[in-house]
Amino acid sequence: MNSEDRVISEECNGVLTPIGDALYVIGGKWKLRVIASLKDGSMRFNEIQRTVGGISARVLSSELKELELNGFVKRIVHAKTAPVVVEYELTPYSDSLTEVLHALASWGTMHRDKLRKER
Repeated sequence: MNSEDRVISEECNGVLTPIGDALYVIGGKWKLRVIASLKDGSMRFNEIQRTVGGISARVLSSELKELELNGFVKRIVHAKTAPVVVEYELTPYSDSLTEVLHALASWGTMHRDKLRKER
């Protein structure tokens, strides 16, 4: 491998590692959808499930736990109510994903239009 190939390889690894880190935290079918559903404010579990659509309760529970663990979602328990009410809301840290969500929505729209035109 010559020095130019090494520089390209280092640049590639310099991009692949952070992309891998990001996908580890927000990857998958549901996490960004759950975050997007909470953009308008706090919601209860069943409200999130209805808004996202197609996600099972077990998977939603797991995704919310992971999002909470990574600092994107905050779980709020209203223990003074009967029955106890649990809501989920986005943390300020979730704002760091705003550009990612907009870019994915824009690309998704473009890609869907492309596929429609090709049919």
